[in-house]
Amino acid sequence: MKRFAKISLLVWNLSTNDGIIRASLLGEALKRLGYQVEIVGFQFGKSLYAAATLQIPVTAVAIQENTTWLSAIKEILPKIDGDLVYAIKPQTASFGIGLLKKIWKRSPLILDIDDWELSWHGGDNWSYHPTPKQLARDIFKKGGALRRADHPLYLYWMEKLISQADLVTVHTSFLQRRFGGISVPNGKDIELFNPERYYPEESRRRYNLSDYRVLMFPGAPRPYKGLEDVLAALELLNQPDLKLVIVGGSPYDNYDEQLVQQWGKWIVKLPSYPADAMPDIVAAADVVVVPQRDTPATRAQFPLKLTDGMAMAKPVLATRVGDIPEILGDTGYLVDPGSPPQIAEKIQWIWQNLEVANANGKRARARCVKYYSIEAMAAILQPAIASLEG
Repeated sequence: MKRFAKISLLVWNLSTNDGIIRASLLGEALKRLGYQVEIVGFQFGKSLYAAATLQIPVTAVAIQENTTWLSAIKEILPKIDGDLVYAIKPQTASFGIGLLKKIWKRSPLILDIDDWELSWHGGDNWSYHPTPKQLARDIFKKGGALRRADHPLYLYWMEKLISQADLVTVHTSFLQRRFGGISVPNGKDIELFNPERYYPEESRRRYNLSDYRVLMFPGAPRPYKGLEDVLAALELLNQPDLKLVIVGGSPYDNYDEQLVQQWGKWIVKLPSYPADAMPDIVAAADVVVVPQRDTPATRAQFPLKLTDGMAMAKPVLATRVGDIPEILGDTGYLVDPGSPPQIAEKIQWIWQNLEVANANGKRARARCVKYYSIEAMAAILQPAIASLEG
């Protein structure tokens, strides 16, 4: 039986978290199965996203202002030296490169879909019907729309080629219904995120949170993530020691500053920390909140903040969007999306029944270990990859 010694994970943009977090989780699962793993991709910014915290070798091909895609493709293809290629996202700069590698070297190709990329552009309602003049501008003008590797036209084409992958993996039921494939939910490093290794009171002192009852959102705020609904709920409750703690702020824009301007008295902002510091930060939370709003994009997502809270045995308050109810099972607290009154009511209930809520947090930890750990990912991947090795 043939065995793959090395697997190359292709990430389209190594300068953001758009794919590299999912690649790192898959990479860690593959390492547990005994494979040598590398991450290869394009670097569009000045630095690599979270490169210092990754335990997987990263090879980057820099895209400069004067770089042509032909030269970039010629440079990256020889650097992909895995026996198996695993493309993250149906982007031209990952899946498209993987298809070229498959043609060139007959390398088996897996595609992982961790988002519905076209949903950010209108989904099934998106269309592109330029005039001949506009098409010429989009192609030839400096900064033209079609000179971007992530233009929705290319995403549309990539979706049409998904059947050319030897195997497809997804991480939510929405994506599985739409694209097929094997479900490989996001896993957590349950040894790193082990509440027995941390001391909540010490963590609260370390991050100056001792005076508060802490609702924590351990991620980057975006409008669709529903933080305004939590803040409106805190306004309704009007209890000064209740705070929403936002970790890291937004790397995309100034949305977090807009939140502070409107809701500042309910917000505590913590700076960005290395990934391995996150369990200690989450240990300081009383409740982890994941208040996703209901959009085509969020229905396709697997919010990693859920398993941050679950793994650390915290009560989790979230919305009924996408796979969130299935992920939490009966271990968390669910409200309708976009409903500050329901959020306020559930926050009040949790503090009135904190012993029960904390017991549910421990049950959430057990559920995370069983279904949403790196080891659980590895168990699913093992037979899937073995099917390509025969």
